[in-house]
Amino acid sequence: MIDTVRALGASDGELIVRTGVTGRAARMGHRLTIAMKQWHATVRWADGEPVSTEVIVDLAALEVLHGEGGVTSLSAPEKALVRSNALKSLNAGAFPQVRFDADRIEKTDGGYRLTGRLVINGKTRGHVIDLRTEDLGCSWRLSAQFIVRHSDFGVRPYSLLMGSVRVADEVTVAFTANLGKDV
Repeated sequence: MIDTVRALGASDGELIVRTGVTGRAARMGHRLTIAMKQWHATVRWADGEPVSTEVIVDLAALEVLHGEGGVTSLSAPEKALVRSNALKSLNAGAFPQVRFDADRIEKTDGGYRLTGRLVINGKTRGHVIDLRTEDLGCSWRLSAQFIVRHSDFGVRPYSLLMGSVRVADEVTVAFTANLGKDV
């Protein structure tokens, strides 16, 4: 029986995506750091433990923070172009959200293992996230880092120079947030 439902959002933490770059001319490309500025999570609790969670990310709020490497640093217009290309690659017009639903949550030594479904570009795949928790006294610090592959979700990474520079298939997603202990 669910006895508590808690909500988290972008005001409680951050969701960051880091890309790599591949191809013959990879040195010319940028390793991007992208912030997902609008997301929310709902956590359902029973008997003082989390039992399920739902996370929804609004792709329209994607913001390119910076790019490492490349021939030159990214200017504001280039960041806007990168953002536009990312939204096209993710097919955000047809699928404006990324969603993760975990219906199995198991306690681990350092936190919890969340097992569920990740939906990107209208494609659903099983996904596991190891969430670390740190007791800060009046709140918990939550953090996770995991890999997502474009190819698992039918996303074609952006490329240029006839594929000589392209976004790597694997991206790293990092999540951190604080959750008050009023459960």
